Amino acid sequence: MTQAAAPLPTLGAEELARRRYLEDTTARRFRRAVVDFIQRRPLGTFGAVLIIVMLLAAAFAEVVAPYGPNEGEFTGLPTAPSLEHLLGTDGFGRDVFSRLIYGSQTALLVGFSSSLVGSTLGLLFGVLGAYFGGKTDEIIQRIMDILISFPLIVIAIAVVAALGPGTLNVIVAITLPVIPRVARVVRASGLAVVRMPYIEAARSVGVRAPRIMFRHIVPNVFAPYLIMLTAFLGQAILLEASLSFLGLGVVEPEPAWGLMLRGQGM
Repeated sequence: MTQAAAPLPTLGAEELARRRYLEDTTARRFRRAVVDFIQRRPLGTFGAVLIIVMLLAAAFAEVVAPYGPNEGEFTGLPTAPSLEHLLGTDGFGRDVFSRLIYGSQTALLVGFSSSLVGSTLGLLFGVLGAYFGGKTDEIIQRIMDILISFPLIVIAIAVVAALGPGTLNVIVAITLPVIPRVARVVRASGLAVVRMPYIEAARSVGVRAPRIMFRHIVPNVFAPYLIMLTAFLGQAILLEASLSFLGLGVVEPEPAWGLMLRGQGM
């Protein structure tokens, strides 16, 4: 005869009440934190709302935009805003509001890609310089000094002028000037971590350099890395618009805010 399976243990009334209390307490704390943030930092709240709206518009551009980015009939002249076209149309009959929405996809693609790649490379060079020091750090810092001595827009224009316009080339052009600025900040934080006793202990027992850097140094410099990453996101979007405005960035017919400001094709 087979033995009957033992019944699964059930939660008692006290345990269920305790869990509900913890869930309710967590929800109340979260709501209170959100309300406090809105009251204490209204500008930060406004910025957060703008970012959320921009992300949602870019993610659901096909739903939000009433027309395609290149949909329209050539008219030769832009038209005024109307109920059918909220922001009017350009010279090719394309809906400006729709191109504005689709342009957010280009802006976020270039902004996220260039700031993420540039900040990550800056993190790598900063950690390498802080850990190895000596000639390695000296060489890295001199290269970073050369790059950081030029304004971001100047380096970006030079790179795009050499590579040519296009989305990929714009990402490369914006990535390059981001690297030294992140590397300097990460290196400064990394130098303090390298002097910690546990780093010396890891070296003394033969732990390899890559393991020390990625297991002990990178987690301790990740906070400034994230700050620089988010700070350069907005600058990268502005740089992309500036390059497109100058005719060195995204090319027609791809929608881009810089092209719309320049009036190209309008």
